[in-house]
Order: sequence, then C-alpha cells, then structure tokens
Amino acid sequence: MVARKFFVHHNDANFNVDYDTDHGFDVLKYQLFSLTSIPPDEQRIFGGEDDHILSNDSDLNKISDKLRLVPINEEVEGKVEDKETTEHNAIEDVNLAISDEEFARMLQAEEDALLFQQFVASEDKATIEQKIRPYVSQVLMYEDRIRQAAARKTVPVDELEENSLVALAKEGNFTPIKGEQDHAFLLQLLSWFKKSFSWVNAPPCEGCGNETFNHGMGDPLPSEILFGGSRVELYRCNCCSMITRFPRYNDPVKLVETRRGRCGEWANCFTLYCRAFGYESRLILDFTDHVWTECFSHSSRRWMHLDPCEGAYDRPLLYEKGWKKGLSYVIAIARDGVYDVTKRYTRKWHEVLSRRNIATEPVLSSVLDNITKECRKSFTSQQLSLLEDRDKSEIEELERELRSKDDSKGFLPERQSGDKQWRISRSEYGLNQNNSLGFPLCPVRFCVDEHVTRIYDAFPLVLSSFVERGFSKSLAVEYLETFRGILKDFRNSPFREREVFLDPSSISLQPFVTQMLPSARELLAALSIKVKLDADRGYHFSLAGDPVKTSMALPVVLDALDNIILNLKKIEHFDYNSLCMPLVKFNRICSGSVFASGEEFPLGVVTSAFDGICSSKWEEPNGARGCWLVYKLLDGKMHELVTYELMSANDAPERDPRDWVVEGSDDGGSNWLVLDKQTSQFFENRYERKTYSITPTGFLSNAFRFSFQAVRDVKATSRLQLSSIDLYARHTTFPTSS
Repeated sequence: MVARKFFVHHNDANFNVDYDTDHGFDVLKYQLFSLTSIPPDEQRIFGGEDDHILSNDSDLNKISDKLRLVPINEEVEGKVEDKETTEHNAIEDVNLAISDEEFARMLQAEEDALLFQQFVASEDKATIEQKIRPYVSQVLMYEDRIRQAAARKTVPVDELEENSLVALAKEGNFTPIKGEQDHAFLLQLLSWFKKSFSWVNAPPCEGCGNETFNHGMGDPLPSEILFGGSRVELYRCNCCSMITRFPRYNDPVKLVETRRGRCGEWANCFTLYCRAFGYESRLILDFTDHVWTECFSHSSRRWMHLDPCEGAYDRPLLYEKGWKKGLSYVIAIARDGVYDVTKRYTRKWHEVLSRRNIATEPVLSSVLDNITKECRKSFTSQQLSLLEDRDKSEIEELERELRSKDDSKGFLPERQSGDKQWRISRSEYGLNQNNSLGFPLCPVRFCVDEHVTRIYDAFPLVLSSFVERGFSKSLAVEYLETFRGILKDFRNSPFREREVFLDPSSISLQPFVTQMLPSARELLAALSIKVKLDADRGYHFSLAGDPVKTSMALPVVLDALDNIILNLKKIEHFDYNSLCMPLVKFNRICSGSVFASGEEFPLGVVTSAFDGICSSKWEEPNGARGCWLVYKLLDGKMHELVTYELMSANDAPERDPRDWVVEGSDDGGSNWLVLDKQTSQFFENRYERKTYSITPTGFLSNAFRFSFQAVRDVKATSRLQLSSIDLYARHTTFPTSS
C-alpha cells in the first residue's frame, strides 16, 4: 500500500485528499465525488506542469501533488480554459479515432467470417429448422390456463409481494407504481425459484438415499412419456446397487411437481411461472447447450435476461465473459415468433459468426421469418403492428449493444450451477482471477434503516425495566421468549392485515401483559404496532400504520431478540452493570449513504449490510484479496465511533473477512484517520456477531471506511461477504424506563 496526499482545487475550494495507490484512479474519483458531489463520470481532473487531463493511475504517478477538478458540463472561460477545452476535445477526437479504427477492424472481421460461412454453412433449411421447431410447440404449453393455475398454486404470492414491496422500501420507495411493483415481484419470483428448485447432477438412490453413478439410458415408461419424458437416465446406487430412474420431463406442469432437473428443466419451468404471473416471456435456446428466460420490461421497453439456474438478472454477457463460452446461435422462442438474439449476448460478433456454420445468415433469417409468420397468423392487425414496432426497436437495440464497449453489469462470475467436473467437461469453468481493487461496481446507495436504530434503542428501556423490577435472568429470558412468540405469530399473519390476540384470562400471560408491555411502548412504536384491549377477544395487536414499514421491522426485531436472549443467557449477573455491549446496543448510526468496491445485484447489494436482518448480506464478488466500503453521514452530522459489529453471513465461511482497517474522516473522505485495525479474525459460526471497541480519541467523523484486506481463505474464493455492519456512536446518557 502506497499513500499519497493530493491537493485538489475545485471552484473556490481546496481539498486535501489521502490516496491509496492500491485502490486505483477510479476510487480517487469517488473520493472527489463525496467531497464535491460531481459524479465520477462527469469529472475532468487536471494535473502536471502543463495542466493536462489525467485518465489513469499512470498519469497520477507522473505528477506531483496538485490537481484541479472541472465538471465535464461546465463552460470554461478565459485563455487558459480555452487551451484546456482544445486539449480535451483533441483527446476525445483521438479516442473517437481509435474507436473508429477498432470498428473498422471488427467490420472487416465480420465480412471475412461471412465469406467463410458461405463455404462451410449449408443452404439447406432443414437442419436449422429441426433444432428450433420442437421449442415452438413447447412454449405454447406456457399459455395453457390449467398449467398456469397449477404453477401459481405453488407460489407463496403474499410472501413474494411483501418481499418485493420491502425491497422497494429499502431503496426509499414506499409508494411504487405498478410497473415498479411488477419488476420487483419478478426479481423475488426469480429468487424464490432459485431456492425452491433442485439441481440434479446424479439423483440420490430411491432405495437408501445414497449417492449414485450414471448407468446409461433406459426405455421410457408410459407414465413418463405422458409428460414428455422420452429420455430417461439410469443411475446405480454405490451402496445397494438399486437403479434409480431420472426421466427428463419436457412438460412444465410435471416440473412444477418434481421441482428438479438441470438447465433445461429449470428454464422450462421458470418460463411457465413467468407467464403464469402475466409477464411477457420467451424461452432462450443457446445452441452450445444452455437454456434460460427473457421477460419484457414495459418500464424499460426492452427484453431482460433471467437465468434461473444462476439466479442472474439482466446480465447477458454472463456466458461469454463469465463462463468463457464460445456462443454461436442464441434463439428466443415465444408464442408470437422466434428471434435471433445472439447479439444481445456477445461483444465478439465476428468470432461468433465464424462459429455459425449450420446455415448461412440468409437461410437462418428465412427460417425464423417463416416460423414467426406461422405463429402470428391468427393475430389481429393491431397486434401485428405493435409486434412489428417492437421487433424493429429490438433490432436497433441489439445493434447498439453489440457496438458498445462497456458491460455496465459489473462482475460476471463463472458458472455456479452443476458440480465442478460437469462444468469443466462443458468448458464452462474458469475461475476469474482478477482480484484487483478496480472501479466501484455499485452506485452510491442510501440506507433506509432508521427503524433498525429505533428498535435497538428501545431494548435498553425494556431491559432496564426488568432490572428495576428485580427480574431474575431466567424470568427476563422467559418474558422475551414470550414476546418473540407473539411477534412470530404476528409476522405469520397476512402482511396487509396483520393481527394477533392475547387471551387476558391466561394465567401465564397476565404477568407478561402487566409487567412487560408498558416498557415495550417505544419498541412497539418502532414496529408500527398498536395494542388495544378488546372486551371479547383480549389484547389485540394490529398494524398502526404502513404495513410495509412493519414488514421491514419485524425480521429486525426478531433477529435482535434472538441475539439478546443468547447474550442474556451467557451473562452471570443480570443487573445494571450487565446493560452494555453486546447485550444492549444504543446510539446506532443510521440513514447514511454507502458505496463500495463492488456488490452482487440484486440480492447482495451493499445496503444489505445495514438493514438489521441476518438473512441478507453484502457480497463483494471480487473482494477476497482486498475491497472497501465507505459509509458517509448526511445532513452535516458528526459522530465519534466507539464500537462496531460485524456478522458473518449464512454460508461459505471461506468468504469471511480476516484482516481489515477501519478509518474515520472529518472532512467527508478527503483525509482519513485509522480508528481500528484487526488481523487474523476468525468467525467460528454462521451468523456470528463480533463486537469491536475503539480506543476513545474524541475524533468526530462524518465518514467511515472499511478496508478489507483478505478473507479467511483467499485460495478458495474470489468473494467477500458479510451479513451486517453496525456502527455505534458515543452517547452521554443511557436510556431507562423511569
């Protein structure tokens, strides 16, 4: 690590910026963004004796310590500025010329590939048509109302609707429009399907449940043929030698029942689910032996890539860049036609063309046009007009994407589904070795987590009231467990009309109602729950406001109760002296902005580390050997950080952080002071929370930076993950119930 200090001039202000050369030029841009609010892609940074534009790390290495920041859209004045504008435009012209040169080379390569294709590809339509035709009848099954109804019955719709609204609320959107809700629901459907469907390498023995090995193919039974299971794989048990059958069903309604298979079954079944919930969907056939789904986004007016096997959304370059696949034909099949969408999934069209040798491009186009006309023969003129406009827009979009250089979707991993040897045999395995600290792949996000702090701050009131009443440790645990049970029942009721009743005549509940509920008013308010006495049915717990806010808060309070009960059982004496970390947590810092070196979208975004929920996590796909996270306070707030907590995630202990540095800044990230440093840390369990105290310095910060330097096993993974990060500020008074 090499540290440098730069003096940056912007408008009439000067900033001192500490820069770690290991972090890269783009991190410097984000530091300047935090100081000036000029987005990184709108910054022009000047330096050196000739005051030239800087564009990378090597440029920084050649200059001393003075920089000048100018927004791209700012009109420059005066003689010096005219010179800078001329120089900047010249550089842009050079870059444009390079792009034109690259573009010319690509066009020439494409022409060469097309010329070669004329000699090796067939003019016969039969071969290419035979590969596509079976899927045309396949996708018509997705339109069957009986199959759609069968699929919907298996989905926890209320749960997914709740999760989608909570996901939007975590981004600050508590009043989403229909299109936003539909989009969020689709992502939740994808996540649910990924968790509920099973991948099959070799099925377990139906007799004893042990592992099996492939024993060839078998003849299909009539019951298997009924659901399209014309291919049947046989597997022999390693222990009892029993043969287990694995029919490869094609009927998605059967897959809704079995919920297992490989990529063909996964995509087949998931596309049915998408159609069952009204999404315009199509099955995507990759001739190099993979299948996935696309859904049309009406808000974005384009088709979106979804791979249920990988849980991947809108990452079309996953296969070419992540899996290192050599694509050839990628065909979209829907009820309204078939489409060549290969260009969406490649940035190497000239290479792809050289592998398209089944049919010439005119032959392929003719086959697709003929099938599409057949699919649309019963459509109205209005429907045809809309489809033709959409087709035209998609063709233009594919051409634009093909010529774009950047993949804005960030890190693209190797294939995750299937065992290692199977992936290697398909040439879809190749660990990404790029572990450098590069351009931050996640945007600046805002933490909607005030409810987490309110919940944490309310528990000291409850626990101090227990101490005042002279409760024993066992009685305190009993009351908290009772309260947890009530909240679990409340959570399990329909989220829009949540309620639960307590029988006041119950002897076991009377002390709880009279002794705990009064001290839990603040806690219930933080959960947006009200309690009233109903003359007939007892104490009535119900929603006090927006059900989505309660949905956000319930998992937080339940996780907090689990943690408090666990720590309460560990202490020897339950008294005022015990009311400290980690039993009680007070003055948690909240509602800041956060950005990081990377994140996994949509389920591993950086704000997941601050949502107070154990089951969520921040995942940095490229963070094993080094990554960072910056948390910035808003509205001019300053805090002295006295304690912080980290929690390990649900799985993959090799991804746990091992070494890190925590720093604070009192100028928004220009200069940093080391607050804490940890090495050789070891999380023994999943969801294990570790508490770290910081030596008091009185240093007030408005930004904090975590620099994670290594994970537990850097040889086994490229990733870092954490379930939660909680920051606690110094407080002057401790809350009590009195």
